[in-house]
Amino acid sequence: MKDLVEYIAKSLVNAPDDVVVTEEEAEEGIVLKLQVADEDKGRIIGKQGRIAQAIRTLIRVKAAKAGTRASLEIV
Repeated sequence: MKDLVEYIAKSLVNAPDDVVVTEEEAEEGIVLKLQVADEDKGRIIGKQGRIAQAIRTLIRVKAAKAGTRASLEIV
């Protein structure tokens, strides 16, 4: 799942070298934290949060197939 988020984020931003994805285990499932450069946060979030919501949907689907739960935090 970490690789999927990293691939999508690097495809969207202007500074792909600044993309960092960390994966943490929590009680409710996996928490993915995405860090990008400050000037690229708007690109990841998108207009009215549409891109961020689409990424979260993909993560939820992949987690459901694996039988777990997952969430994304943009830091």
